[in-house]
Amino acid sequence: MPLSPRVPELSALDVLLSVERLGSMGAAGREHGLSQQAVSARVRSAERQFGIKVFSRGASGVRPTSEGALILEWASHILATAEELASGVAALRGERQAGLTVAASMTIAEYLVPGWTVAMRRKYPNVVTNVRLLNSSEVTARVLSGEADLGFVEGPDIPAGLQVREIGRDHLVVVVPPEHEWVRRSPISVSELAATPMIQRESGSGTRTTLENAVPQCVPPLLELTSCTAVKAAVVAGNAPAVLSSLAVAADLTDGRLASVQVEGLTLPRRLSAVWDPVRGVQGAARDFLDIALGASAAAGVGAAVVGATAQPR
Repeated sequence: MPLSPRVPELSALDVLLSVERLGSMGAAGREHGLSQQAVSARVRSAERQFGIKVFSRGASGVRPTSEGALILEWASHILATAEELASGVAALRGERQAGLTVAASMTIAEYLVPGWTVAMRRKYPNVVTNVRLLNSSEVTARVLSGEADLGFVEGPDIPAGLQVREIGRDHLVVVVPPEHEWVRRSPISVSELAATPMIQRESGSGTRTTLENAVPQCVPPLLELTSCTAVKAAVVAGNAPAVLSSLAVAADLTDGRLASVQVEGLTLPRRLSAVWDPVRGVQGAARDFLDIALGASAAAGVGAAVVGATAQPR
């Protein structure tokens, strides 16, 4: 089947995702060894192919449009599949004894893992790292089944039988568009939050689980989406609230695209954790990747890393 002319090359998609993550053409260029002008040209070329404007550009930086956020979500899945293909081909060719399969929940995968994989590639260029983007419950299932060497999850619900190490912490934030009525009335009550249909992550995600544990009486969501980027775009487009990680909304709060709303008596802290099978252990490339994650998170101030214990049955 001929490939659609509206699909850019993988390298162009990779550049688009770097621009989204870093919020800057120049920063994306430095990551890829390109000039800012070259990155800008690749973005414009991709936008022409799509026939859709992917980014809005302003004094505060570069941000995805509502349509662009969905395109970028799809692009991230395409690149993850391409990495899986590369890993499989390398194994068939006998180029490497083993690759590394990392499963990461969506918030960590979107905002932390890309930097870790770049560092891993630079430090250990002969290791093929295959990253699976999943929700937290799917991550732990992949690690338990042996399909992933190492997992990264958010939130409290980690099954028994996994070794856990905290790599940092974040907290969940109620966000709305700046013109939303809650901005004028903040703080709102927990009961009002619970009674309001929100744009939410899917069931099984660490974000959704943390919210439901803290506010179990929440009404069904207005809309469910599988990535933070898509949720943020829907909040702006639909003038509806959402609860998202502080990692995901920091830049949007700074540039005024979103506003945070306080809730009386409610705080939503979370652990960000690495998990692995204690029988197989974490060694070799998995240990190298974990060390990079711990070092990067500590340097970025995500949270102090401490050694956890094997999760106990509840």
